[in-house]
Amino acid sequence: MSIPQLLNPIKELQAHIRDAVVAACETASLEQMAGIAQEEAGDTIYAIDRVSEELLVEFFTQEIASHTPIVLIAEGLPGGKLVLPEGTPEETAVWRIIVDPIDGTRGLMYQKRSGWILTGIAPNKGPQTNLQDIELAVQTEIPLVKQHLSDVVWAVRGQGAQATRYNRLTQETVPLALHPSRATTIAHGFAAISRFFPGAREVLAAIDEEVVLAALGPVQPGKAHCFEDQYICSGGQLYELMSGHDRFCADLRPLLEPLLAQKGQALGICCHPYDLCTELIAREMGVMVTDERGRPLAAPLDVESDVTWVGYANPAIRAQIEPPLHTALIRRGLVQ
Repeated sequence: MSIPQLLNPIKELQAHIRDAVVAACETASLEQMAGIAQEEAGDTIYAIDRVSEELLVEFFTQEIASHTPIVLIAEGLPGGKLVLPEGTPEETAVWRIIVDPIDGTRGLMYQKRSGWILTGIAPNKGPQTNLQDIELAVQTEIPLVKQHLSDVVWAVRGQGAQATRYNRLTQETVPLALHPSRATTIAHGFAAISRFFPGAREVLAAIDEEVVLAALGPVQPGKAHCFEDQYICSGGQLYELMSGHDRFCADLRPLLEPLLAQKGQALGICCHPYDLCTELIAREMGVMVTDERGRPLAAPLDVESDVTWVGYANPAIRAQIEPPLHTALIRRGLVQ
């Protein structure tokens, strides 16, 4: 199956997962959805995750691998990946498909905020296949029970991005025009450095303060420089950049491991490649997504690697924020 042939089946799978998760949330209690199903090295698997994961292998076995051999990469699979059809040598697979069935589990299971289903597809280049190799990316919003609209965005490399909005009450789908912010400054906009969980949050907050003050100068009495939104969902953060809601976002958690080790503390959970497997969509829309040194993201398609990423809505925002951000990281010895 070619990239054009893969697009609609992936969108249909994501719609199926969306509907199944919303239905489960409608009938189960918060305590049931938030129950811990399994502890894995890279993350905690909650009961709500099982709703979506159970659909993956069956779908890819029947709908995709029956036509084209693939390597499926996702949490919950033995070793984090599965070659389909079973028994196929990995090197003969045509595509490597990386999936996060629910990104933003924590917000969704408590019905605080939408989650997202993420899928990225790259030619199989073996274990060295990375985020820059992805040729098709699709993400679908899993809305809250009280929310009737759900967005779907996708991109084929070099062909731009598209989006639609689905009304689950009327089952109508309409085109959606998304574009990143065209603002030239973060002033009066949303900009944030992720600090979702305990562990070195004081360092992350200090970097945030330093960067904002360097970009905008001293805070004025009775005024707010800019705002922040701690959306515990990497796919959701990318969507906020795509849609013009956010102007700058950075997740620097992996850089803090040496500082935490000096205190005898563990790093804890970080962003993984499956959380960022749809960053192609943001790039196709003009969002600038980099690593901590300003380079394109090149994390391997696996379930273990910790990933640092920075997103700028446009070149002007990057020019305003990247220099003070790099200065702050270098001054703390977090990058060379």
